[in-house]
Amino acid sequence: MVIGPKVYALKHFFEQGDTFIHKSNVIQVTKISLLHYFAAVFNPMIMHRISFFVVLLFLGLFTNAQTSGFIDSVVQKSINMIPQAGVAVAVIKDGKVVHSKGYGIASKETGAAVDENTLFSIASNTKAFTTMALGLLVDQGKLNWNDKVVDYIPEFKMYDPYVTENFNIIDLVTHRSGLGLGAGDLMFIPSAGDYTIDDIIKSFQYQEPTSAFRTKYDYDNLLYMVAGEVIHRISGESWADYIQNHIMAPVGMNRSAAIYHNLKTKENIAEAHKVENGEVIQIEAYDENRAIGAAGGIYSSVADLSKWMLMHLNEGNLSNGDEFISAKSHNMMWTAHTNIGFNANPPKPYRTHFTAYGLGWKITDKNGYVEVSHTGGMPGMLSHVVMYPELDAGVVVLTNAAPGGYSFISVTREIIDELIGVDGRDWVQTMANYLERSNGYADSVVNEVWETVKKAKTKCIDLNNYVGTYKDDWFGEVEIKLIDEELWFEAKRSPKLKGKMQYYQGNTFAIAWEYRDMDCDAFASFFLDETSTAQRIQMKGISPDIDFSFDFHDLDLIRVTAN
Repeated sequence: MVIGPKVYALKHFFEQGDTFIHKSNVIQVTKISLLHYFAAVFNPMIMHRISFFVVLLFLGLFTNAQTSGFIDSVVQKSINMIPQAGVAVAVIKDGKVVHSKGYGIASKETGAAVDENTLFSIASNTKAFTTMALGLLVDQGKLNWNDKVVDYIPEFKMYDPYVTENFNIIDLVTHRSGLGLGAGDLMFIPSAGDYTIDDIIKSFQYQEPTSAFRTKYDYDNLLYMVAGEVIHRISGESWADYIQNHIMAPVGMNRSAAIYHNLKTKENIAEAHKVENGEVIQIEAYDENRAIGAAGGIYSSVADLSKWMLMHLNEGNLSNGDEFISAKSHNMMWTAHTNIGFNANPPKPYRTHFTAYGLGWKITDKNGYVEVSHTGGMPGMLSHVVMYPELDAGVVVLTNAAPGGYSFISVTREIIDELIGVDGRDWVQTMANYLERSNGYADSVVNEVWETVKKAKTKCIDLNNYVGTYKDDWFGEVEIKLIDEELWFEAKRSPKLKGKMQYYQGNTFAIAWEYRDMDCDAFASFFLDETSTAQRIQMKGISPDIDFSFDFHDLDLIRVTAN
């Protein structure tokens, strides 16, 4: 849900199978989304006269990927090489769980160990549960995929009358709305904001599109929350209750919960951590606003998610053979709805031709096999679910540190490379190298900003000209205060966005937030009138690695009261 540009670059890296481009030590990245995720359509490979030797070779590769000793060695290598907290891994092959295990610690403060039943926030891996709920309602005849959103939520309003009138259920969950990457996420990241589902529904009319409707992929969280509200209005149950009663219970996910507040027990839960200067630091758990549930609220374990993957790999049927979701609805979720990328002659070793988004899943092809996957991220939590239907195989990796060596990518890819018969790369070492390079670049940019702040002169600036209340139509009001002759920024509805404003240059100030669990310091640039009084504020993040959910750049803060 809240994965920054660094992970976008990594996804591009291993989807395309080529190298990063470096110019003057600046890492150039393309923001293809995750959460988030891959995509593609399988292109059948015709293999004639395949030798017995090659058959044995591939069987050997599959066996190695399923061997606990192999998986143990990969995870342990990552833990030894890169600071992190805990990792949990499960692997499915041929209808069976062949590996399910935890590694490392669930909490640095308690030292509790991770096991296969440890519950993690799975963040945007929740989205597939939301689309599954919609599919169940379709099977029951209570909903059609092409129904208009306004038929269920009359007050729903987008940035354009045509878009509002034609926006359908599929549009809610396929990231093709025309809004930019992570638009509006600042209402929920950082946590503790008081925004409601009603605020979300009203927000879209005030947001500016960055592309034409249904023409471009841009990852979105808020529209999934609207999808959750559709489920509520049709079923009469809250989104969380519907997920638990109609998905988790029949699938057998007995320890999982749709939102943190619904957990039956607070035992054996992974705590969030960050890594700073090589040290693992436990951070405050995300104070979950119930409104975000449908986009990223679920807590689960690799043991429970194995049951979820088994149902999917069994074409939507439960372990007893009963149909859980129709083949038609299941296929709808694994159909490419939004194009992300295409390459007619892709590079080795993965030879990825297509990348697209389905309904809560990314679909791609790797080495001739369809891959269905998604990733997820919350502060201090990163996760990855990957399935290969043709191989009847799946992998889930849950972690509780960010970046934590990006083991949610490296461990997954090491296992997958073995499964699909690719002589890939040393993914653990790749992640270690990447973190070293990218952290160095981001740190240099941030350090240069604060060095400029230290040298800046403010004697000729009348800070009173900036003081006042400013309002953005979807985010709400912020107050610029003068405290002890220094400016302070306070967001009225998002209390963790409070920080001292230090002069940078021109009419721009650098804000150091009191919230330090994620690197999200920001610039605030004031626009003055003819009397040198500030009338507007525009913002953007300072670090090139700032998570996309800190969408400060989407704010347009207009003065509403004088100082």
